[in-house]
Amino acid sequence: MRKTLDRLISWTGLIMAAVLLVAGGLLTYASSFVASNVKEQLSQQNITMPAAAALETQEQKDALLQYAGQKMETGAQAKAFADHYILVHMNTQSNNKTYSEVSGEFMKASKDAAADPAQVQALGELRQSLFMGNTLRGLLLNAYAFGTMGTIALYAGIGAFIAAALLLVLGLLGLRHAKHVDEATVPISGRQPVPHTV
Repeated sequence: MRKTLDRLISWTGLIMAAVLLVAGGLLTYASSFVASNVKEQLSQQNITMPAAAALETQEQKDALLQYAGQKMETGAQAKAFADHYILVHMNTQSNNKTYSEVSGEFMKASKDAAADPAQVQALGELRQSLFMGNTLRGLLLNAYAFGTMGTIALYAGIGAFIAAALLLVLGLLGLRHAKHVDEATVPISGRQPVPHTV
């Protein structure tokens, strides 16, 4: 009975090891695919990260100095550029107003016959600039999100490989143990009583 149980548990472990090996392979492939795809898509945009001289605040330097002058190819670069360069310039231009707020002001001013045409035009240009900035930020942050998912897939793949190796070793040890289990053990009821000596 013990031998059968050992074999059953061991084969279950070996099957799970095989499943984890397949999962690890798929996760590693997914990670590689995402990383190469993000790099390809960002490279096609031909964006160069800002030079050190273009970084004005300490926050910008902390986030972007490590990438200064490099071609944008990774999700981490895309996030830093979106959050600490594009957004900073958008907020400076709009006095920290969002696209929605500026668009509302433009729509209201464009319907007002008494509004200054130069102000309406300036609001329209700012609205368009914020729209383009938000669009670019969204695309870059999507690249960052996919890059992050690729990194998570890589770590999950490594974890699956480690778990598969552990289950493989345990399964093989279990089979080895089952081979050495002696099925001819004497039942307790069949033991002879030890004679008492006086």
